[in-house]
Amino acid sequence: MSSKTDTKAKEREILVFGKWSTKDIKINDPSLAPYISLKGKVIPHTFGKAQKKKYRKEEKFIVERLVNKIMRSGQGKRKLSGKFIRGRDGCGKKLQALEIVEKAFEIVEKRTKENPIQILVRAIENSAPREDTTRIQRGGISYTVAVDVAPTKRLDEALKNIALATFQSSFDNPKPAHEALAEELILAANGDKKSFSIRRRDEIERIAKASR
Repeated sequence: MSSKTDTKAKEREILVFGKWSTKDIKINDPSLAPYISLKGKVIPHTFGKAQKKKYRKEEKFIVERLVNKIMRSGQGKRKLSGKFIRGRDGCGKKLQALEIVEKAFEIVEKRTKENPIQILVRAIENSAPREDTTRIQRGGISYTVAVDVAPTKRLDEALKNIALATFQSSFDNPKPAHEALAEELILAANGDKKSFSIRRRDEIERIAKASR
Protein backbone atom coordinates (compact mmCIF):
# COMPACT_ATOMS: atom_id res chain seq x y z
CA MET A 1 0.00 0.00 0.00
CA SER A 2 2.79 2.40 0.96
CA SER A 3 4.71 1.69 -2.25
CA LYS A 4 1.63 2.63 -4.30
CA THR A 5 1.29 5.86 -2.32
CA ASP A 6 4.97 6.72 -2.88
CA THR A 7 4.58 6.08 -6.60
CA LYS A 8 1.55 8.37 -6.81
CA ALA A 9 3.41 11.07 -4.86
CA LYS A 10 6.30 10.91 -7.31
CA GLU A 11 3.89 11.12 -10.22
CA ARG A 12 2.31 14.23 -8.71
CA GLU A 13 5.66 15.94 -8.14
CA ILE A 14 6.26 18.76 -10.60
CA LEU A 15 9.69 18.69 -12.23
CA VAL A 16 10.97 21.94 -13.72
CA PHE A 17 11.54 21.42 -17.45
CA GLY A 18 10.57 17.83 -16.65
CA LYS A 19 14.01 17.27 -15.02
CA TRP A 20 14.55 19.05 -11.70
CA SER A 21 12.63 19.00 -8.45
CA THR A 22 12.16 21.95 -6.09
CA LYS A 23 11.26 19.73 -3.15
CA ASP A 24 14.60 19.70 -1.28
CA ILE A 25 15.82 23.20 -2.16
CA LYS A 26 17.19 25.05 0.88
CA ILE A 27 17.20 28.82 1.36
CA ASN A 28 19.78 29.83 3.95
CA ASP A 29 19.15 33.59 3.91
CA PRO A 30 16.08 34.18 6.16
CA SER A 31 15.46 37.67 4.76
CA LEU A 32 15.15 36.36 1.20
CA ALA A 33 13.25 33.17 2.04
CA PRO A 34 9.73 34.73 1.92
CA TYR A 35 10.43 36.23 -1.52
CA ILE A 36 12.04 33.28 -3.32
CA SER A 37 9.12 31.26 -4.62
CA LEU A 38 9.82 27.59 -5.22
CA LYS A 39 6.36 26.69 -6.52
CA GLY A 40 7.73 24.77 -9.45
CA LYS A 41 6.22 24.57 -12.93
CA VAL A 42 7.13 22.24 -15.76
CA ILE A 43 7.40 25.25 -18.05
CA PRO A 44 8.11 28.38 -15.95
CA HIS A 45 5.83 30.69 -17.91
CA THR A 46 2.74 32.41 -16.44
CA PHE A 47 1.97 34.45 -19.59
CA GLY A 48 1.99 37.70 -17.60
CA LYS A 49 -1.06 36.83 -15.50
CA ALA A 50 0.19 38.78 -12.45
CA GLN A 51 2.06 41.46 -14.38
CA LYS A 52 -0.05 44.41 -13.20
CA LYS A 53 -1.03 43.08 -9.78
CA LYS A 54 0.71 44.61 -6.80
CA TYR A 55 3.03 42.41 -4.72
CA ARG A 56 2.45 39.39 -6.97
CA LYS A 57 6.02 39.31 -8.27
CA GLU A 58 7.23 37.61 -5.10
CA GLU A 59 4.82 34.73 -5.79
CA LYS A 60 6.32 34.09 -9.21
CA PHE A 61 8.58 31.04 -9.51
CA ILE A 62 12.22 32.09 -9.12
CA VAL A 63 13.29 30.37 -12.36
CA GLU A 64 10.72 32.35 -14.33
CA ARG A 65 11.99 35.56 -12.77
CA LEU A 66 15.48 34.67 -14.01
CA VAL A 67 14.07 33.98 -17.48
CA ASN A 68 12.35 37.38 -17.49
CA LYS A 69 15.62 39.12 -16.60
CA ILE A 70 17.42 37.28 -19.41
CA MET A 71 15.03 38.71 -22.01
CA ARG A 72 15.12 42.32 -20.79
CA SER A 73 15.75 45.06 -23.34
CA GLY A 74 18.76 47.36 -23.67
CA GLN A 75 20.87 48.86 -20.89
CA GLY A 76 22.11 51.80 -22.97
CA LYS A 77 25.29 53.85 -22.68
CA ARG A 78 24.61 54.96 -19.11
CA LYS A 79 24.88 51.37 -17.91
CA LEU A 80 28.07 49.31 -17.77
CA SER A 81 30.14 52.08 -19.39
CA GLY A 82 28.34 51.67 -22.72
CA LYS A 83 30.14 48.42 -23.51
CA PHE A 84 27.09 46.98 -25.18
CA ILE A 85 23.48 47.77 -25.90
CA ARG A 86 20.84 45.08 -26.09
CA GLY A 87 18.54 45.64 -29.02
CA ARG A 88 14.79 46.02 -28.65
CA ASP A 89 14.32 43.01 -30.90
CA GLY A 90 15.61 40.76 -28.11
CA CYS A 91 12.86 41.75 -25.71
CA GLY A 92 9.90 39.40 -25.33
CA LYS A 93 11.50 36.30 -26.84
CA LYS A 94 10.58 34.16 -23.88
CA LEU A 95 10.88 30.80 -25.60
CA GLN A 96 14.45 31.66 -26.52
CA ALA A 97 15.16 32.76 -22.93
CA LEU A 98 13.61 29.55 -21.58
CA GLU A 99 15.88 27.52 -23.85
CA ILE A 100 18.94 29.44 -22.62
CA VAL A 101 18.06 28.80 -18.97
CA GLU A 102 17.28 25.11 -19.53
CA LYS A 103 20.57 24.48 -21.34
CA ALA A 104 22.44 26.43 -18.65
CA PHE A 105 20.85 24.28 -15.95
CA GLU A 106 21.98 21.13 -17.78
CA ILE A 107 25.58 22.42 -17.81
CA VAL A 108 25.39 23.40 -14.13
CA GLU A 109 24.12 19.94 -13.16
CA LYS A 110 26.83 18.24 -15.19
CA ARG A 111 29.64 20.31 -13.66
CA THR A 112 28.48 20.51 -10.04
CA LYS A 113 26.50 17.26 -9.67
CA GLU A 114 23.88 19.32 -7.82
CA ASN A 115 20.34 20.48 -8.51
CA PRO A 116 20.79 23.64 -10.65
CA ILE A 117 17.85 25.31 -8.88
CA GLN A 118 19.79 25.01 -5.61
CA ILE A 119 22.80 26.56 -7.36
CA LEU A 120 20.58 29.42 -8.57
CA VAL A 121 19.26 30.08 -5.06
CA ARG A 122 22.79 30.05 -3.63
CA ALA A 123 24.00 32.41 -6.38
CA ILE A 124 21.19 34.84 -5.56
CA GLU A 125 21.96 34.73 -1.84
CA ASN A 126 25.66 35.42 -2.46
CA SER A 127 25.20 38.22 -5.00
CA ALA A 128 22.34 40.15 -3.33
CA PRO A 129 23.67 43.46 -1.88
CA ARG A 130 22.72 44.23 1.73
CA GLU A 131 23.55 47.94 1.68
CA ASP A 132 23.23 50.68 -0.95
CA THR A 133 23.17 54.48 -1.20
CA THR A 134 20.39 56.95 -1.77
CA ARG A 135 20.50 60.69 -2.46
CA ILE A 136 18.82 63.10 -0.08
CA GLN A 137 18.58 66.88 -0.06
CA ARG A 138 18.65 69.17 2.95
CA GLY A 139 18.90 72.95 2.85
CA GLY A 140 19.59 72.94 -0.87
CA ILE A 141 22.52 70.54 -0.48
CA SER A 142 22.35 67.03 -1.98
CA TYR A 143 24.41 64.17 -0.66
CA THR A 144 24.32 60.38 -0.48
CA VAL A 145 23.73 58.27 2.59
CA ALA A 146 23.94 54.52 3.17
CA VAL A 147 20.68 52.60 3.53
CA ASP A 148 19.72 48.99 4.06
CA VAL A 149 18.36 47.27 0.96
CA ALA A 150 14.86 45.78 1.11
CA PRO A 151 14.70 42.01 0.46
CA THR A 152 12.67 42.45 -2.74
CA LYS A 153 15.24 44.94 -4.06
CA ARG A 154 18.09 42.60 -3.08
CA LEU A 155 16.49 39.78 -5.05
CA ASP A 156 15.87 41.95 -8.10
CA GLU A 157 19.44 43.28 -8.07
CA ALA A 158 20.91 39.80 -7.82
CA LEU A 159 18.84 38.48 -10.73
CA LYS A 160 19.57 41.58 -12.82
CA ASN A 161 23.33 41.28 -12.32
CA ILE A 162 23.32 37.55 -13.10
CA ALA A 163 21.49 38.32 -16.35
CA LEU A 164 23.87 41.18 -17.19
CA ALA A 165 26.85 38.93 -16.56
CA THR A 166 25.40 36.44 -19.02
CA PHE A 167 24.98 39.08 -21.69
CA GLN A 168 28.37 40.64 -21.04
CA SER A 169 30.20 37.31 -21.38
CA SER A 170 28.41 36.29 -24.58
CA PHE A 171 28.28 39.71 -26.28
CA ASP A 172 30.51 39.90 -29.36
CA ASN A 173 31.92 36.56 -28.29
CA PRO A 174 31.64 33.01 -29.69
CA LYS A 175 30.63 31.78 -26.22
CA PRO A 176 26.88 30.91 -26.27
CA ALA A 177 24.55 32.58 -23.78
CA HIS A 178 23.61 29.37 -21.98
CA GLU A 179 27.26 28.57 -21.28
CA ALA A 180 27.88 32.12 -20.02
CA LEU A 181 24.86 31.84 -17.71
CA ALA A 182 26.00 28.47 -16.37
CA GLU A 183 29.47 29.80 -15.59
CA GLU A 184 28.05 32.87 -13.82
CA LEU A 185 25.69 30.77 -11.70
CA ILE A 186 28.50 28.44 -10.61
CA LEU A 187 30.91 31.29 -9.82
CA ALA A 188 28.27 33.27 -7.90
CA ALA A 189 27.14 30.18 -5.99
CA ASN A 190 30.75 29.66 -4.87
CA GLY A 191 31.21 33.33 -3.98
CA ASP A 192 34.05 33.59 -6.50
CA LYS A 193 35.42 37.09 -7.15
CA LYS A 194 35.52 36.27 -10.86
CA SER A 195 31.73 36.46 -10.86
CA PHE A 196 30.38 39.73 -12.27
CA SER A 197 27.41 39.74 -9.89
CA ILE A 198 29.68 39.20 -6.87
CA ARG A 199 31.91 42.09 -7.99
CA ARG A 200 28.86 44.32 -8.44
CA ARG A 201 27.65 43.44 -4.92
CA ASP A 202 31.05 44.29 -3.48
CA GLU A 203 31.18 47.58 -5.37
CA ILE A 204 27.70 48.64 -4.21
CA GLU A 205 28.46 47.77 -0.59
CA ARG A 206 31.87 49.50 -0.73
CA ILE A 207 30.30 52.76 -1.94
CA ALA A 208 27.60 52.46 0.73
CA LYS A 209 30.20 51.90 3.44
CA ALA A 210 32.01 55.07 2.38
CA SER A 211 28.72 57.01 2.61
CA ARG A 212 27.88 56.03 6.20
